[in-house]
Amino acid sequence: MRLRIALFTVAVLCLLRATAFAADAQDRFFVTSDGVRLHYLEAGQGHTIILVPGWTMPAWIWQPQIDFFARAYHVVALDPRSQGESEITWSGDEPLRRAEDIAELIARTGGADPVLLAGWSLGVLDALAYVHVHGDGRLAGLVLVDNSVGENPPPRAERHPHGYRKPPYDEWVELFVHGMFTNPQPAGYLDRLTESALRTPKAIAHELLAYPLPRTYWREAIYSTMKPILYVVRPHLEGQAANLQANHPGAESVVFQGVGHALFVDDPDRFDTLMQDFIRRRLWR
Repeated sequence: MRLRIALFTVAVLCLLRATAFAADAQDRFFVTSDGVRLHYLEAGQGHTIILVPGWTMPAWIWQPQIDFFARAYHVVALDPRSQGESEITWSGDEPLRRAEDIAELIARTGGADPVLLAGWSLGVLDALAYVHVHGDGRLAGLVLVDNSVGENPPPRAERHPHGYRKPPYDEWVELFVHGMFTNPQPAGYLDRLTESALRTPKAIAHELLAYPLPRTYWREAIYSTMKPILYVVRPHLEGQAANLQANHPGAESVVFQGVGHALFVDDPDRFDTLMQDFIRRRLWR
């Protein structure tokens, strides 16, 4: 009975977060220099935080962070091209063009002051591609969440038992979405995330999983900046986190235990508190 009550409480809290988010954030659009219409969510005022989601994910997956940080900051969450409510495009679904999209979003929404750029999963690579191409002149700092940054040791290759057959793509995406969480999420929330992920065509989704750049590219990018960096990962990237913190004078790292890949949704209170502390200590008082 207690377990049922706990699960029900978690579901209600998630639903309340989603409802508050929908009421607070404003839908915005802009057209990139190559003619693609991109969508983003915007809330709050003050210093700007730009949030970039992962593979096929929508901007609104950052809902807990928009709710939390819009109280004191200007928060912008991007739907990268071919994701969320942004235009599906058969060109530019690669890191250098997506880096340009981030640059144009910063120019549009960042004002005169440097911004905090936060990326999760594939968004980590997009953020590092931005640094590689455009430098860090418009950045106050970086928050990089649960993806490799090219440090050692390399991530372990995914292994499947003998005879494993990958399920049909739609089913695989559904399994992927459900697998991003350790803590229970409402069925409606998971269905909505899956539906959004499947909006990205299969061919583009595969292209996004095969960025044509070596690991050294990401490492060069992160070591090219001395701006403050917060690197938040799960235990599978603990080695990279330790090496980054040891070798990069501007970086600090934290390992989250007992959470899924979308750790900022699985444990939003811890993540938001951690990021807030980083901002106050290293960026903006």
